[in-house]
Amino acid sequence: MILSTFRPSTQSVASRNFLNKGNAADQRVYQLLAEKFQLFSGVFGASDEVLGSIESGIDFEKRIAGIYQSCRAPEEIQLEFNLLREELDEQINEAMDQTRQQLLENFDSEVHEKLKVNLQASQEYLNRYESLLLQLTQFTLGEAALFDDKAPTFDLLSNPYPDQPIPLGRYKLGPATDDAHIYRLGHPLAQTIVTRAASHELPFVQLTFDYSNCPLQVSILKDLVDKSGQLSLSKLTIESAETQDHLIWAAQTDDGIVLDTEQCTRLFSIPARSEPSTDAPADLSELTVTASQVILAKIAEQNATYFDEEMDKLERWADDQKRSLEIQIKDLDVEIKTLKTESRKLAKLEDKVSAQRQIKQLEQKRSDFRRKLFDAQDAIDQNKDGLLDDVEKRLRQNTHSETLFTIRFSIV
Repeated sequence: MILSTFRPSTQSVASRNFLNKGNAADQRVYQLLAEKFQLFSGVFGASDEVLGSIESGIDFEKRIAGIYQSCRAPEEIQLEFNLLREELDEQINEAMDQTRQQLLENFDSEVHEKLKVNLQASQEYLNRYESLLLQLTQFTLGEAALFDDKAPTFDLLSNPYPDQPIPLGRYKLGPATDDAHIYRLGHPLAQTIVTRAASHELPFVQLTFDYSNCPLQVSILKDLVDKSGQLSLSKLTIESAETQDHLIWAAQTDDGIVLDTEQCTRLFSIPARSEPSTDAPADLSELTVTASQVILAKIAEQNATYFDEEMDKLERWADDQKRSLEIQIKDLDVEIKTLKTESRKLAKLEDKVSAQRQIKQLEQKRSDFRRKLFDAQDAIDQNKDGLLDDVEKRLRQNTHSETLFTIRFSIV
């Protein structure tokens, strides 16, 4: 089977190694598969499923075998392959589109995020946080901006925040270009949007998540279809040597199933419709407190690890300092002793005086190293005191929790 030579991209190097470069037909087959049909790039390089889709309905092997049998001159081979490519282009593109769609429908959304995906020419890959930022920006700006559905770009038509010097024009997430502002979390527009969005008061509503019609599978939510319950998101702020903010999810179904953080996060990647809720918010404080205790315990463990690592580094540095100075002092002791012995053998008085001056200089140098050894010990003690002060600041924690929103949810 001709296509078996050009199976997935993990074997593309081997395929090139066995390619007969002196055979024009072999070269043209490889170019047709590897370059024109782009089988070694795309979603997974090229999977058997992709190749199978291309072969379906196309008598591909017989057509190529016919070219091998009937054509001899390179010009004839080139012409026949060009005709074959033009004839099959539409079928090839349709098969590839169907296969891409099948991959998107049958693989978990988390897999898509972790794959290095090559999107269509008009699209660019965004990581999870960039995608969330773009969605929030689109929701917040509304008619103040015109968004491109096929690319991570938008045109800011008017400034919704007159108190902020935000320029109008095109904005783009991703690599820099000459015709657009680079849009990222640190941009003043993004910072303003995130800050004001975080300060909004959100009402208690019913959110119905439409899992059945979601284009991407979220396997960790599959068992929760047809379940209902309540969910809250809180912000835990920890003030110590530095301020930390942690988001805490708390969710439970009506039949007592507790959702973990990953399930709660993934839930909001599914399309949902909102409507007023007639229920009262449930008390999810016990789940929130439990999650907060886990975070605080983890921070305490991290601080303990940090203390041990810093103390070990300090001790190693101290040992290196002392060892280096002690070696130099010992070398000077040997040199002084040798020079004293040699000076006694000198006959001339002026030579003896000169030798004694050298000895005096070396003894002074040795005294300097000894002082440095004491100074190094003092520096070590000061660094230890500083480390202890830092750890004490980390231990003096002020914590407070703020509920950002609570909802009733259903997954259908």
